[in-house]
Amino acid sequence: MSLFLQNSIIMAFMNFKILKQFLALAETLHFGRASDECYVSISALSRNIRHLEEELGVSLFNRDNRTVVLTQEGQKFLKYARDASSQWNLIRHELTDNPDQLSGEISLYGSVTASYSFLHELLRRFRIAYPIIEIKLRTGDPEHAIAHVLDGKEDLSIAAQPANLPRGLAFKSIATSPLLFIAPIEQQVPNVPTNTPTTPEEWASIPMILSESGVSRARVDEWFRQLDVSPRIYAQVTGNEAIVSMVSLGFGIGVVPKIVLDNSPLVDRIRVLDVTPELEPYDIGLFTLKKNLKNPLVDAFWRLM
Repeated sequence: MSLFLQNSIIMAFMNFKILKQFLALAETLHFGRASDECYVSISALSRNIRHLEEELGVSLFNRDNRTVVLTQEGQKFLKYARDASSQWNLIRHELTDNPDQLSGEISLYGSVTASYSFLHELLRRFRIAYPIIEIKLRTGDPEHAIAHVLDGKEDLSIAAQPANLPRGLAFKSIATSPLLFIAPIEQQVPNVPTNTPTTPEEWASIPMILSESGVSRARVDEWFRQLDVSPRIYAQVTGNEAIVSMVSLGFGIGVVPKIVLDNSPLVDRIRVLDVTPELEPYDIGLFTLKKNLKNPLVDAFWRLM
């Protein structure tokens, strides 16, 4: 590699580091967390963001002693920064002296349950195959997994396949998990049974603890429509683990994927109800934008499946 090309890459890398700092701040909206994520001091991060704003001639953030918020210009620049981050991995791979040795960074989003159930083994295999690729793993509500990929926040995510796959999104199945009705092992509230209700009238009177949205909620709503029952909603929550917790305390009957129960410390405090017709099972897998598969790092993880 020529000295000119080496110097060009060094300069590009320096600018890209600032771009990564901008991305970290844009996603966390917190100087302390962003500085920790980028391994720089808060003062250095603040100085680099100001320098970036001076180069662009606009304010990217509105900040005071308490809050950090993207400006309208910052929102526009965020899209560019995410695209540039993806392109950086492509060009670095093409220019390296050893193109067969992949290096760089990819980001992955999944729920805590997904981390226990699938990602541990996947990440172990990926680390063995590609030891110098850095993986950023974020955990959170599985209902946000697809949005994180569509918005460009993460390269890949793991979640349940929706009925209609958004345009431009690729999906690869990992496993199938039944969706189960669950009840407390012991009756603690009179109208929360521990056995399966047998009539629509019984189902209509039972407090239900359900996901706010997503694949599970859509299938439960359809199940009740077929029963011609309007469910009595006790709570709508984010995260399947919270449903198991509330059911174990006797607040109502819930619906969760079996993989959640398989990894729950509260599994001994609930019972699975024998409900017919059964809910359609979860098809769990990996999501990415189709254009992301041109990124050799993303493609390597995708193929390892």
